[in-house]
Amino acid sequence: MKPSALAERLMAARSKGRKLLVPYLTAGYPDSATTTRAMALFGEAGADAIELGVPFSDPLADGPVIAAASQRALAGGMTVRRAIALGEAREGSPPRVLFTYLNPLLSLGPTGAAGALSRAGFGGALVADLPFDEGEDLRADFAAEDLPLIPLAAPTTPLDRLRALGRRAQGFVYLIARTGVTGAGAGADRRLEERIATLREATTLPIVVGFGIADPDSAGRAAEIADGVVVGSALVERLGKEGPQAAADWLAELRAALDRG
Repeated sequence: MKPSALAERLMAARSKGRKLLVPYLTAGYPDSATTTRAMALFGEAGADAIELGVPFSDPLADGPVIAAASQRALAGGMTVRRAIALGEAREGSPPRVLFTYLNPLLSLGPTGAAGALSRAGFGGALVADLPFDEGEDLRADFAAEDLPLIPLAAPTTPLDRLRALGRRAQGFVYLIARTGVTGAGAGADRRLEERIATLREATTLPIVVGFGIADPDSAGRAAEIADGVVVGSALVERLGKEGPQAAADWLAELRAALDRG
């Protein structure tokens, strides 16, 4: 399978020794204008891709910070269609990855969702409640638009299943650092290094670690064994309390820590 444009871009960065930095934003939090401004600033701060989350009323993986951000965004009228429009690619911006649950995508229909993301210039999507070995119709429609469906791997995933996930992965692999929901401040699962080694047996795609990345130190430690990090709750919290420039300044600190190695 030919790598997607997103995978090729991230793999090219990795081949130059760069650790990948993938910030997460909730679309419409605290409002649409702030989301748009933050995406631009995050690109300037050194993001390699940006996850734009569709607020969802019944999330399975979101901790209190992102769940509260989603509720505020929903109250402000954010929908999956508006989130896609909000994330439309700008010239020179990092690729966007839509972070969503399955129901919002199905509300558009598989073909409609793939077409909408392609027209908006997205690089792919991550569907948090879609197992990697299900949803073939959706995967086919997305593949027709060169849009990978990025898999989530858990620290509890059996090793045989993890290898199968790696073999079928597209875009990159998002490896969850610990059990539980999103949120900063908790340590990584002790099995993380073993999971990364297992995935590397099965895929050449970048492996990024998320859940619990709270500061430059935790980002640097995770990137020692992975190809990069996703940062969500700690960034969303700063964005809501201090605004987009302060959030971008903090993201730049993470970028500097990754570059130091």
